[in-house]
Amino acid sequence: MLHRTMPDAFTWPARGGGFRDRALLRPDSVVLLADEASHEAPVLARNLAAGAFRGRLMAVGPAREGFETAPSIEALPVVPDLAVLCLAPDALGPAMAALAARGCLAAVVPGPAPDLAALSARTGVQALGQGSFGIAVPAIGLNATLSHIAPAKGRLALVTQSSAIARAVLDWAAAESVGFSHVVGIGGNQGFGFSGVLDWLARDPATGAILLDIRRIRNRRMFVSAARAAARTRPVVAIRAGGRLVDASGLADEVMEAALRRAGVLRVAGLEDFLAAAETLARVRPSPRATGPGDRIAVVTNGVGLGLLAADAVVAGGGRLAEPGDAGMAAVALGLAEGWSGRNPLALGPLGGARLGEASAMLAALPEVDAVVALHAPAPAEDAAVVREALAAAVKASRGAPILVGWAGQASAGPQRAALAEAGVAVFATPEAAVRGALHLAQDRRNRAAAAELPARDVLDLAPDRATVARILARVRAAGRRDLTEEEALAVLAAYGVPTVPGRAVGGAAEAGDAAAMLGFPVVLKVLSPDLPRKTEVGGVVMGLASAAAVRDAAAAMAERVARARPAARVTGFLVQRQAGRGQELRLRLGDDAMFGPWISFGRGGTAADIDPDEGFDLPPLNLALARGLIRRTRTARLLEGWRDHPPAQIPAIADVLVRLSQVAVDFPEIESCGINPLLADPEGVLALDASLGLRPEGQVALLAIPPYPAELARPFRGRDGREVLLRPIRPEDATAHAEAFRRLSAEDVRYRFFSALGELSTAQIARMTQIDYDREMAFVAVEHAVDGPDRTVGVSRLIRDPGGAEAEFAVIIDPAWKGQGLARALMERLFDWGREVGVREVAGQVLAENGPMLAFVRALGFRVKASAQEPEVMEARLSIAALPVRED
Repeated sequence: MLHRTMPDAFTWPARGGGFRDRALLRPDSVVLLADEASHEAPVLARNLAAGAFRGRLMAVGPAREGFETAPSIEALPVVPDLAVLCLAPDALGPAMAALAARGCLAAVVPGPAPDLAALSARTGVQALGQGSFGIAVPAIGLNATLSHIAPAKGRLALVTQSSAIARAVLDWAAAESVGFSHVVGIGGNQGFGFSGVLDWLARDPATGAILLDIRRIRNRRMFVSAARAAARTRPVVAIRAGGRLVDASGLADEVMEAALRRAGVLRVAGLEDFLAAAETLARVRPSPRATGPGDRIAVVTNGVGLGLLAADAVVAGGGRLAEPGDAGMAAVALGLAEGWSGRNPLALGPLGGARLGEASAMLAALPEVDAVVALHAPAPAEDAAVVREALAAAVKASRGAPILVGWAGQASAGPQRAALAEAGVAVFATPEAAVRGALHLAQDRRNRAAAAELPARDVLDLAPDRATVARILARVRAAGRRDLTEEEALAVLAAYGVPTVPGRAVGGAAEAGDAAAMLGFPVVLKVLSPDLPRKTEVGGVVMGLASAAAVRDAAAAMAERVARARPAARVTGFLVQRQAGRGQELRLRLGDDAMFGPWISFGRGGTAADIDPDEGFDLPPLNLALARGLIRRTRTARLLEGWRDHPPAQIPAIADVLVRLSQVAVDFPEIESCGINPLLADPEGVLALDASLGLRPEGQVALLAIPPYPAELARPFRGRDGREVLLRPIRPEDATAHAEAFRRLSAEDVRYRFFSALGELSTAQIARMTQIDYDREMAFVAVEHAVDGPDRTVGVSRLIRDPGGAEAEFAVIIDPAWKGQGLARALMERLFDWGREVGVREVAGQVLAENGPMLAFVRALGFRVKASAQEPEVMEARLSIAALPVRED
């Protein structure tokens, strides 16, 4: 009803006197301020002057060839968009203050600047740095970088913290004829960082794919949000240098990969894979008909050996060899592969190089094929140029699966690869590298599809006893402890609906025997000690005790063993538990990562969990769909399906516990760690047998990288005719109801809302509308409860903030059966309430001039309405919500 489409990324509109991201990332004028003692200054001056910058190039200080010069910032002929500051640290502050006074609020700081964040906060100048590689925008001739080579124009964007990695990528790109839309050096990431750059690139039509070199994330929530927005519309690939140096266990890398996966970003392990991904993504356009899993790869070659190496690489990399079926036989009939068995790889023979292009095109057109890898080995008596041109033509003409080329060798092959690269073909030196490129495409497709997956309607209805948990944690704090006892940890889980084994904590052996008799035999006896996180290592767990006497004897013997093995350990008593039956032992954990905050994991449990780990990672909050995906990413998932005499476990019950454990992290950010090991899973369900829980230091709380669902914003609403609905924030599980609500709209309502006729919302559109970042936008849905079926969405209001200021864009639409009930006003008022809470001051939207009812509605709400200067058929509506009275709920 309002605005033709809600944007896929968040805009930072220009405002007088405020920072504009365009000034930094696509400036019209640049000024260089350089201390001649700076070793970066000569490189930057040379690159700036040689870049044929389309805008105005200025410098402060002595005359420089290619620059307009001025004696001071105040004397510059125009206010520059961007300043490049090659200055000593103590000169940065005065320079940034002087630039801000002139109205220049964007800068690059290539040298040291230990207090850059404070300088930016004080002056308002947003800067890349410290230690920024600089910025290049080849389309406008801007090369304000420390590169030894000028980047060519293209569709790849590189956002990097490392100057060395930037130089390596640019050097490789020059040899491979790969060009860039942007090269942006974040440096130490103290100023304008990843999230701001990603927001810009997400809406830049010239950027086809993004490469990220990440070492430090300053704001985890903004980064994940911006990365997700960018990955919705283009591939994003990330590398992390030094991850194992930070954490040799690899856990930090696992958490980072989980965070990137949630954002739809492909994470690769090293520079070789980074460059292979760049080669692929810079040249390969996804097929418009791509609907398969992406990993069915067809291999065609003029040499059997190369084909077999590629086939091995496909299988080892987790891909699948495509099965051409009857279409493969058609290739034989055409004489492309005389004597071919019909199996993949398709070997054309040493004289078949000239037919590689034709065969590749045929395979790419098959619905059973997601990618084609065409391999060539140099052969005598062939015209390599003919083979090369045929392959290039096939790649260019293909409208089916992408075609990647592997041209093996160096002496004669090197020039052919260079020519293919120049022609825009994704070409590699080995079969394995070409297959890696195809697998990168498959993984990117899976990641982005998973990030936009439409979950089912089912929502786990949680009703935890938060008050009980709060009392337990308060009691632990009052006792001067941060670690809960096993009994206390199990009680926290039980309060969240996690099935736990019955048990009692006791002080001594006699009490243990009595507790066992009450619980029923057999029982398990465990020592209670805050100093023994692994009780089995000191004989602190005894199972299968069948009588009270056996329990008393076991307790006495256990106390002696512990005293001998760990004399300094504090023993507070024993835990007696009813012994559970047979099942799969699993481990679920909550932990904290320095970069991405709280994480959750699932994997194999029991005493061998740390020796032979099999663990998948994700970030809270989880829903049931995400929990099932986490389970599927482990090898343990196969065991849960049952084997031999082991029956299958109840996987939905395991997913249920993961969601409940995730909610613990959401509700109690003071919890630092929590573990369940083992969680016993069998056909009947699950049972937590052992648990641990640790608190953060007093006053510390966690910040989730992904905002949790704001359930507290839900409110009831009663229409004028007495019907009731629930107004609540939208969630991913609303996808089906959202699509159904769209189908109930009239054609006129659809045209008024989207400014065009739409027959159906696409899966991507529904995902965009239902999977939102609650920090940056809000959508309230009106949900009508149906007795005889699923709940219905009968109204939606939406507000998208712009990260660069206090303005937001709104939209609202109502089911035809609910018009005239006051629902639209109620939905808009919920938006206004939320907007004020997060700092929105002005709300704006667009309405078709012919949409009289909507224009009357927004005027009744207090909006100012005027005709659009750009589009006469559109009216612009604006409302300042900062001064609106706060409503009492």
